[in-house]
Amino acid sequence: MAKRVVLAYSGGLDTSVAVRWLGDELGLEVIALAADVGQGGDFERVRERALAAGAVEALVVDCREEYARDFVAPALKANAKYEGKYPLVSALSRPVIVKHMVAAAREHGADAVAHGCTGKGNDQVRFEVSTRALAPDLETLAPVRGWGLTREQSIEYAERAGIPLTVTKESPYSVDQNLWGRTVECGILEDPWEPPPEDVYELTTPTA
Repeated sequence: MAKRVVLAYSGGLDTSVAVRWLGDELGLEVIALAADVGQGGDFERVRERALAAGAVEALVVDCREEYARDFVAPALKANAKYEGKYPLVSALSRPVIVKHMVAAAREHGADAVAHGCTGKGNDQVRFEVSTRALAPDLETLAPVRGWGLTREQSIEYAERAGIPLTVTKESPYSVDQNLWGRTVECGILEDPWEPPPEDVYELTTPTA
């Protein structure tokens, strides 16, 4: 039987491409785990997208109460902010996601866990350090980082492979949202000299 891996699955471009890559390139059975941390959306469609990308199973875990109680509330009490401004929207959610990835790996007999982080930021460290703390015996795979595709190349790969997409080359943003906030990156946002275009905003409206 093929070895199994539990992938932290968001339904976005990177993790959808990761599902196919882990299966085709490494011969692994991929169990996609989508953690509901308050980001909203249709999780049945997320499940369907994971299965369409090649996952053998797609799980959805409701982590909202646990995330709010054990991570957001303590951070709020501590006034925890990165450099005094950023309220750690993404960082706070990673440990609870990893906790449920590890639990799923134990339940389904997986030998590894995986994430869809690139090699550019701190998110890869959050996933991997949390996994090492909770389950040092599990291997951690980072297919997006290892493969080294640009976002445009990932879109092209997904189109060739028939993987359902929620982004285009014209709107390539990577969005991370949960009950504590929303972050957006990629595309023109990678240039700090360029102001964010209006189409990246979803929770606010222009003042004028």
